[in-house]
Amino acid sequence: MQAAGVMDLFKFIRAIITRALFILVSLTGVWRVTHVKQDRTYWFLTFLFLPLVVEMIHTLRRRKGKDYKWFSPPIFLFLISIIPSIWILELQRPDKDSDLQCNKLDSWDNLLRLIPQNTTQRNQTYQDYLKIASSVCSNDWILALHQILLILLILGKWLLPLGGGVTRDELSQLLLIFVGTAADILEFTSETLSDVKENNPHLVYIILAVWTWSMLQFPLHLAVVSKPDSEGEEGTNETSLLSKHSTDIWSIVEALFIQDGPFLVVRLTVMIHYHIFHQMLVFFAIKNFLVVILNLYRLFVICQDFRPSGHTTGSGTGSSGNVL
Repeated sequence: MQAAGVMDLFKFIRAIITRALFILVSLTGVWRVTHVKQDRTYWFLTFLFLPLVVEMIHTLRRRKGKDYKWFSPPIFLFLISIIPSIWILELQRPDKDSDLQCNKLDSWDNLLRLIPQNTTQRNQTYQDYLKIASSVCSNDWILALHQILLILLILGKWLLPLGGGVTRDELSQLLLIFVGTAADILEFTSETLSDVKENNPHLVYIILAVWTWSMLQFPLHLAVVSKPDSEGEEGTNETSLLSKHSTDIWSIVEALFIQDGPFLVVRLTVMIHYHIFHQMLVFFAIKNFLVVILNLYRLFVICQDFRPSGHTTGSGTGSSGNVL
């Protein structure tokens, strides 16, 4: 009983820490928006944190901090709380003069220049720390928010207590998928936006919309978490294609309609319609094309090899009769 109580307390603490990190990062994004826009009304974006707080209270009271099997509400609400801030920062163009006066984080020396300002003096206030943070260039701030968001989504899913029916093996597979997905999404936003931001502002909205759509993969666990096994009922219920290959089919759907498919369309639009061309853009467009083609081939193989359980059983009986 004592061990169970300690485990429940540990899950309780992990659930609180994860959501506190979500709120802290979202609050940082809202602060950056208010600083860039010079408008305190943007603090109203903090109202987007309320659903996450309500969800935390409900989950801690009813489920003792455990997440759900197919869907993660805290991760989804975390995305709702931070994505508007990133949209505003991406759409806000910094002045070239102010961008030249800021501190870039493109080298170790530039990073070390910020540290002595708050380590040599012990009487630093939080306003001094805010001044140091606000002196960082806008592009570095936006890239840092993208990076922290993706890293925290992976670590947050790892820290959140497992939902009912989710095994540690399925969680490890999901985290590995998240790492690859996060790398692709970060490359898509950083490289593609840098190609079109100055000359094609309308395309920025499309890229941000596709990026937002692709982030919906993180709250969903359908690509790894399998349905309950129904092999024990074989012979009574005929297994359907969707129930037998649900995880494979969902992985294909994610690649075709949520990530690689939309990424390929955007990159082809950038190259063909806007005449932007460079090696990395071509390489990642080919990569997206290969993923789409291979997933279509995978779907074709699954459909070709699928045999309903009733049909298989019947054919097996017939063959036995011929032998006899």
